[in-house]
Amino acid sequence: MKPSRLNQHSFLFLLREASASTAARRRVPPLHALLVKLGLQPYARVHNALIQAYGATGLVADARRVFDGMSHRDTVSFNSMIHGHAMSGDVVSARRLFERVPAPTPVTWTSMVAGLCRAGDVAAARRLFEEMPVRDLVSWNAMMSGLVGNRRPVEALCLFRRMMAEGFAPNRGTVLSALAACAGAGALETGKWIYAFVERKRLFRWWDEFLGTALLDMYAKCGAVELALDVFTKLRSRNTCTWNAMINGLAMNGYSAKALDMFRQMELDRTVVPDEVTFVGVLLACSHGGFVDVGREHFYMIEKKYGIRLILEHYACMVDLLARSGHLQEAHKIIAGMPMKPDAVIWRALLGGCRLHKDVKMAETAISEMEATCSGDHVLLSNLYAAIGRWSGVEDVRRTMRSKGIEKIPGCSSIEINGSIHEFISGDKSHPSYNDIHAKLAEISARMQQQGYVTETTEVFYDVEEEEKEQALGHHSEKLAIAFGLIGGPPNVAIRIVKNLRFCADCHKFAKLVSQIYHREIVVRDRARFHHFTEGACSCNDFW
Repeated sequence: MKPSRLNQHSFLFLLREASASTAARRRVPPLHALLVKLGLQPYARVHNALIQAYGATGLVADARRVFDGMSHRDTVSFNSMIHGHAMSGDVVSARRLFERVPAPTPVTWTSMVAGLCRAGDVAAARRLFEEMPVRDLVSWNAMMSGLVGNRRPVEALCLFRRMMAEGFAPNRGTVLSALAACAGAGALETGKWIYAFVERKRLFRWWDEFLGTALLDMYAKCGAVELALDVFTKLRSRNTCTWNAMINGLAMNGYSAKALDMFRQMELDRTVVPDEVTFVGVLLACSHGGFVDVGREHFYMIEKKYGIRLILEHYACMVDLLARSGHLQEAHKIIAGMPMKPDAVIWRALLGGCRLHKDVKMAETAISEMEATCSGDHVLLSNLYAAIGRWSGVEDVRRTMRSKGIEKIPGCSSIEINGSIHEFISGDKSHPSYNDIHAKLAEISARMQQQGYVTETTEVFYDVEEEEKEQALGHHSEKLAIAFGLIGGPPNVAIRIVKNLRFCADCHKFAKLVSQIYHREIVVRDRARFHHFTEGACSCNDFW
């Protein structure tokens, strides 16, 4: 395009093109210089487009210089600048500008809400959202997406229900956020309702690979593997994310062989190419299945065969596989040879293997090298000391935690009953149905003792009398949730629970026996994987 033919409209087009990707950021400054040369700057629309282009490509300081140099600013100018500050994480500057907007529109408010969510200040975002004089669908979507992104799925679902009650019709963005919230909360029934609503209202012509991927991912993360496979099979087109969601979903649910078979099918599909996430699923399948040799083979060919650089998650899966299979020295050697600094997840994988194989020396090495700051890491070491009766070691761990100000993270489990999410904290007695839950636990305990059940007390964090240990274990959050599921849930329906921490040995044994005594399927998603309990057996084969 020759300079003589450049005008306001052609510059708007060029700036929009330059805003499309960060790769185009080098084009914006030369365009700005040409604007000045041709004298097109006085146009407000050009100014605003320039601010948007600079902001979208991460050059927020340049955007601010344009904004500050404007003789007249309209609402679009403020919106664009607020959005630019919010995208680079400068919430303070964005908020200052927000306070200066003479007549903020829903776009202005939404930009600020989205920026606060992106910065992790969800409480401030929610306050601002509630203050909005008028909310449009984009505002609701931004707040829901922010809650999901900050791991507050239950709040996101509450907001979704409120949005629907106020008469807003969901669009693609709403459905994607709502399904992601269901996946995070393990809210299968709500996820099914969303699918049925979309179908009934015919909101979309068909479930494309993006919506379909979100749906199957939700099913997989709720432990409904057959439903996820059904969606996968019926999709007209699949992208790499679709295959990844299915492979990872099968792996995390313990269907290791099926996950590896799915990967082989993906390789035969020439329309997609495996990426780093694909191999997280492949190695996760090997880890959960205990396939050491297959895991080694895939781990070492990721770079050689596929040209994909190994990432932290690949190392975490491989260390987990080796450590839990008893190859602790090999696992430690892999950590020592990593080109990047191992994170806490990798060290925890090694610690988990040390716990299984009672290797105190390696566990002490891991705790020392990882500079543990999370209570769970210290508790793992403490439980290992307790399992071998080294109570002086338990006391040392407690002393270290006190000196560092580390508090034990309480266990939290959630269960969906009739579309509502109920959360339980270990030892908490505040639930309205607590008396009924306590009575049910007493009933369960009596029936289990008839079957010869003995409480597994080796992993209780402190050295107290056996009776006190049994009482402490009896109030673990997953036991409260399971008892409530037996009381409040419909009969002959799987009890589905999401837990924030790893299953302890006693609760795992408890769930197996409950599934046998009451002939109920129990599905628990803990911090690392799914456990499907049926008739006294677990899908993990006690390898977790």
